[in-house]
Amino acid sequence: MNITIIFSLIAFAAAAIACIYAYFAIRWSSRAERPSFRLTRHAKNPIISPLAVREWELNGTFNPAVITDDEGKIHLLYRAIGADGISRIGYSSSLDGLHFNERSMYPIYEPLADLSVTTARPAYGPRHYNPSFYTSGGGWGGSEDPRTVRIGDKVYMTYVAFDGWDSVRIALTSIGLRDLKQKKWRWKRPVLISPPGYAAKNWLIFPEKIDGKYAILHSIVPKISIEYVDSLDDLSTYIKSSRPPGVQLGRKDFWDNRIRGAGPPPLKTDKGWLLLYHAQDEREPAKYKLGAMILDLTDPTKILYRSPTSILDPDMPYENDGKPGIVYASGAVIIGDNLMVYYGGGDRHVCIAETPLKQLLDWLVEHGKV
Repeated sequence: MNITIIFSLIAFAAAAIACIYAYFAIRWSSRAERPSFRLTRHAKNPIISPLAVREWELNGTFNPAVITDDEGKIHLLYRAIGADGISRIGYSSSLDGLHFNERSMYPIYEPLADLSVTTARPAYGPRHYNPSFYTSGGGWGGSEDPRTVRIGDKVYMTYVAFDGWDSVRIALTSIGLRDLKQKKWRWKRPVLISPPGYAAKNWLIFPEKIDGKYAILHSIVPKISIEYVDSLDDLSTYIKSSRPPGVQLGRKDFWDNRIRGAGPPPLKTDKGWLLLYHAQDEREPAKYKLGAMILDLTDPTKILYRSPTSILDPDMPYENDGKPGIVYASGAVIIGDNLMVYYGGGDRHVCIAETPLKQLLDWLVEHGKV
């Protein structure tokens, strides 16, 4: 090969690299130019962390559900992983949504053996807990990632009944509001509402009926999918979701090009249902990020507005402790004029972020038109 051909090949390769660089520079610069909005973290984050003196929450306290009762008190139910690797539900409360001074000494909800494991299965796993085996958020079984809504005088809770990766299903239970306020943990026997053989996570209940029926959101990709039921107390059939398993493709050239799933139950606003959700960017695949969308009030399968950028990224040390790069919001309430978001940091801590609700809604309407 003569020297002219060699130089020609080098020049061609350099030109190709320059074109590729220019292409990605344009894509990424267009992303950077999109107007951003950020939630404000609570100055005293994290608000709940594992306690070495409590074996049932030794390895993690995160992914909280939250409701406001009829007197304005905030009740927070968080996932806790014990020394045995089993997930249970702990409890804390607050009068203002920021200061959580009360905390349960013992779990307020534990998994049932016929819904998810309570002990290691020697036939399928090691005799002692090891995070390398069958782990989901650091555990290998139990009641994971609760979400709660208050409807009338009842509090409904969905959660992931995890029994190894061959059984990842949604369970539904409830408790009377009076019992919850009095800390009488008389939960209704849970039922599995997702079918066997299908891995289900991030299912939410709307906090009020829509067109006379209860609404259960079970997918946000490839479209918003909702099951409407007459009652939440006697579901007799499984809900079959159209969502394919695993991470799904999102919007090309946006921060959410890989969709994970919904966050807290939707909140009703004058602009529509506010729904927070989790996604990843192909440029930073190791980071769970939080975004927002507004759904139509009468037909919440319609997305009206969607955040052009993420509103919370895992940038703080406590969001990279345990499992690096995680912000996982599973509870949200409106207190006065503020949106309060309760999330898990690093699959280890409970944290809070907030914003004036109107500012977030106005930003979504102005910059997030679908």
